Amino acid sequence: MNASNTRAQVETSRSPLVILVICCMSLFLVTMDVTIVNVSLAAIRRDLHASVSGLQWAVDGYTVVVASFLLVSGSLADRFGRRRMFQVGFAVFTFGSLLCSAAPTTHTLIGARMVQALGGSMLNPVAMSIIVDAFGDPKERARAISIWGAVFGVSMAVGPLLGGILIDSCGWRAI
Repeated sequence: MNASNTRAQVETSRSPLVILVICCMSLFLVTMDVTIVNVSLAAIRRDLHASVSGLQWAVDGYTVVVASFLLVSGSLADRFGRRRMFQVGFAVFTFGSLLCSAAPTTHTLIGARMVQALGGSMLNPVAMSIIVDAFGDPKERARAISIWGAVFGVSMAVGPLLGGILIDSCGWRAI
C-alpha cells in the first residue's frame, strides 16, 4: 500500500459532517473578519491615534489581499494538497490574528491584517473543494454547499454584532 492510498483512507474515514463543520467554521472566521473590524474603528483610532486613511487600509487591506490571493491559493492547493494548504492557511490566519491583537501602531495593524488575509485566502477556495470531495452523493453535496453558503451570509451579519459585544466587554484587540 503506498502513501497516497493511506492518505485517501484517512481522509475518507472522517465524517463528512465533521469536515463540513470545520470548513464552515473557517469560512465563518474569514468572512466575519471583513465586517467585524468596522465597528471597532473608533476604538482603534483612539487607541492607536490612527488617521482616516490608516483605518481605511486596516479594513480594505484585508479585503484586497483575500481577493488577490484566492486564485493563487486554489492553484497551490491543487499542486501541494488541499489539506496541507488548509492547515497552512489556518496557521497563517491565526498568526495574523495574534499580530493584530498585539499591534502597537496603525502600520503594524495594517500589515497584520494583510497576513491574516493571506491565511484567509488559503482557507476559502480549499474549503469548498474539500466539501465537494467529502460529499459523493450529488444531493448531499448540494445540501452541504448550500449550508456553506448560508454560513457566509450569517457571518457577514454576525460580524458587527459580535464586534460590538467584544469591544464593549474586552476592547478592540479582542476582535
